[in-house]
Amino acid sequence: MPSHDIFAALRTRVVDALAALLPELPPEAFARVLVEPPRDPSHGDMATNGALVVGKAAKQAPPKLAAALAEKLAALPEVESASPAGPGFVNLRLRESFLRAQLPVILDAAERYGDGATGAGRRVDVEYVSANPTGPMHVGHCRGAVVGDALANLLAKAGYDVTKEYYINDAGAQVQALGYAAYWRYLQALGTRMTEEEYAQLVPGGLQYRGEYLIPVGEALRERFGDSLATRDEIHGIGMAGPDHWLATVREFTVARMMEAIREDLAALGVVQDVFISEAQLVREGKLEQAEALLAAKDLIYRGVLEPPKGKTPEDWEPREQTLFRATQFGDEVDRPLRKSDGSGTYFANDIANHLHKIERGFDELVHVWGADHGGYVKRMQAAVAALSDKRVPLDVVLTQIVHVVKDGQPVRMSKRAGTYITLRDLIDEVGRDAVRFTMLTRKSDAQMEFDLDKVVEQSRDNPVFYVQYAHARCRSVLRQAEDPAPGSLAEAPLEVLTDAAELALIRRLVQWPRTVEAAALAREPHRIAFFLHDLASDFHVLWNRGREDTTLRFIRAEEPEATRARLALVAATATVIRSGLAVMGVTPVEEMR
Repeated sequence: MPSHDIFAALRTRVVDALAALLPELPPEAFARVLVEPPRDPSHGDMATNGALVVGKAAKQAPPKLAAALAEKLAALPEVESASPAGPGFVNLRLRESFLRAQLPVILDAAERYGDGATGAGRRVDVEYVSANPTGPMHVGHCRGAVVGDALANLLAKAGYDVTKEYYINDAGAQVQALGYAAYWRYLQALGTRMTEEEYAQLVPGGLQYRGEYLIPVGEALRERFGDSLATRDEIHGIGMAGPDHWLATVREFTVARMMEAIREDLAALGVVQDVFISEAQLVREGKLEQAEALLAAKDLIYRGVLEPPKGKTPEDWEPREQTLFRATQFGDEVDRPLRKSDGSGTYFANDIANHLHKIERGFDELVHVWGADHGGYVKRMQAAVAALSDKRVPLDVVLTQIVHVVKDGQPVRMSKRAGTYITLRDLIDEVGRDAVRFTMLTRKSDAQMEFDLDKVVEQSRDNPVFYVQYAHARCRSVLRQAEDPAPGSLAEAPLEVLTDAAELALIRRLVQWPRTVEAAALAREPHRIAFFLHDLASDFHVLWNRGREDTTLRFIRAEEPEATRARLALVAATATVIRSGLAVMGVTPVEEMR
């Protein structure tokens, strides 16, 4: 696949020039050479740190080396000027003809423009959402789902071989509590005389899940099993028999039903994951014991007593010997327990089993999207993955912060379906899938966000969803007016007529798309795509408005057919890049605004 990234192409030119100036340096000396857009656009189109990062190895003053490098780069056919700056940077200004020549490249590549080779086909597992199957997806899950899905799309566009994964937490106490809650709805479906509070007093830990979403599950249990799971006493409200004869059945049935609902909610959001892995199944298959055996063979497990947790005093803390993993050997603050007092695996131990399963499946990299409340869990999990893979497989964790939903200036906290929180479906029903996905990516994932239900559907430039979609709709309107000329014919247009500053600014933005994909993928930051699209839309709207002020800049001028073709090429390229970016975000581009 040919590279579309002119920044990567110019980096090659810079490295070649440095190698010619410094033939004594080995190739690895140039590994940290970068070519990036300068922070101040007035400095040029690109800047390189080449002289700065190799100056020490070359035993040359970086400013002096920068001057020599600038002289070499200025001679390149695509470079208009090159000037040394600061402590060892070189600013580059590209020839306008070179920039214009990128439009046919964009039109030829279509939505594949920006596809990169950064990932080099490396297999990466992106695990996201992974909510306990105990209730409907809520707005917090929604943000993690969008960030994870967009990140997976972004990594695929950057050249990684991506698997989208959902890890089903179906082996813990919360799923046990779900079984009791579903059984209550089953008893209701059978017409029990017990009250909810009477039943709650019989349940270990009380009745935790009281949402109406379990009523259909109870009715489905009655349809599937009749009254075979209940005793006469339970139906008559006298008490509850021991759960041994029904709990496993009800729990398994309920988890399956809840996962069906979760899949449906995710599909409504445009999220379709490739793999669903069950924690309970991994436990049944002995994956925890396999992980322990592997760590024990590496002398990474021992019996020991931990220090009191922070905030605990010896009086309110009882030391006991535990099976511990040597997490501190891999950067964690303390060693971590693997077994509970009853001999079952800790939550962390089961997660180790999950990650061993991923490593055994041959992934080169692992990426997780977690809620910010799991931030303290990152180091121990990274330590476990490093231990299991002999530091071969990196684990990156992307944290997502809380979302506050607002309507009419007031916080919204309740859902008709769930009773205690806003569901993902509530959000989609209110503003639509595309608005939800786009808006969730308008902030960095680890920053808290306010999701304003009124603002998200507002048709103004203050609403980035509308602003970007409006730019695409305007592009399509122009192209329809011109009867949708074929990209091939536009690629052959006389592009030298594109000389206005607004036209060139738009081209400069378009050619940054491949580099944006690469940088966002490496940083694991899909919100950068939303930011880029907003900036691109802004550049396009500026040019549109310039055409209203100066008729010679209008896209379609019957008296200037060749200039019209050139401007249509620019419009078509803009629409192409917007569609390419929206595809990464999982948002459908609109043809016209209504």
